[in-house]
Amino acid sequence: MELAFKNQFKGVYQGKRVLVTGHTGFKGSWLSIWLKALGAEVYGFALEADGPNANFNRCGLAQRMHHTLGDIRNQSLLQDFVSEIKPHFIFHLAAQPLVLESYNNPHYNFETNVMGTVNILEAVKNCPSVEFLINVTTDKCYQNKEWLWGYRESEALGGEDPYSASKACSEIITHAYRQSFFKQHACSIASARAGNVIGGGDWAENRIIPDAFRALQMQKTLQIRNPNAIRPWQFVLEPLMGYLTLGMHLALEGSAFAEAWNFGPLSSEPYSVKQIIELLQNQIPHLKVEFHHSHSAPHEAALLQLDVSKALHRLAWKPRLNMKQTLEFTTRGYLQELKHSGDLYTLRLQHLHDYCSC
Repeated sequence: MELAFKNQFKGVYQGKRVLVTGHTGFKGSWLSIWLKALGAEVYGFALEADGPNANFNRCGLAQRMHHTLGDIRNQSLLQDFVSEIKPHFIFHLAAQPLVLESYNNPHYNFETNVMGTVNILEAVKNCPSVEFLINVTTDKCYQNKEWLWGYRESEALGGEDPYSASKACSEIITHAYRQSFFKQHACSIASARAGNVIGGGDWAENRIIPDAFRALQMQKTLQIRNPNAIRPWQFVLEPLMGYLTLGMHLALEGSAFAEAWNFGPLSSEPYSVKQIIELLQNQIPHLKVEFHHSHSAPHEAALLQLDVSKALHRLAWKPRLNMKQTLEFTTRGYLQELKHSGDLYTLRLQHLHDYCSC
């Protein structure tokens, strides 16, 4: 089936050495599967996957790609690794990805998300083989004003929680390095800001969809703490399509695309947590839910949307799925995991093929 993907993205990934930091994580593992299907020689640098249910482990990716364990905070280890493999393209996804965890351990959060960004950019400075690097951050990097319209890439950055602040810092660092060290450099540096990503393979704590399927699996009632929060929800392969499309343009046209990019749903599809859960219950009606309005929980933005006009017009990228389809693909991914105890790699490839056929 991998042959069906070889001509995607004008074939720019075929035969290239591609480094994915954070490849053992949710998005990193899906991106590694896609890159392998595109014919890339895929390298990964990350901490261990989070348990046997992690998508990376369920797909047997340690045996299917160049898998290296390492901490993005270790500058010398990362520099030596990048210098050794001499990648052509880099997707930087290694991060501390959770808002609530950033409150529990802010030092680790900032060290990983801020200095980790510095470390990968320093490694690229000293590695002439690298043609582009895409730093994957988040929609939460914007100074959130709780307004009704989507944030554009030119909006002010900010963050009232440690996670959001660390990602805003990562964006500022990326811009500073691009302006200071990469203007005359052969490597193009871009960043990608995506919304709340859902899909099979994500079992992180304190995320609404993984929590729902955990509750389903354990026959417990799902507790929802912030039902009215609005997020730019999207199926995991939607932003990955954006990252790969951006990478294609960087590989073919270079610095003209070396800037920040939003990837999220169309602005006509804002959904609250409660609406998402109600739609999910249409597909799995035996999911039991209780909604709460917590006033004591750590601060999280109530309203957050992205404006993806730039990606629509300049990259010719757009979301392929509406919310009903997003939840259908997501449910299918989780049910695959719950029904099949073996290797999911072939099923994930079929999932990817079906998405690309939409």
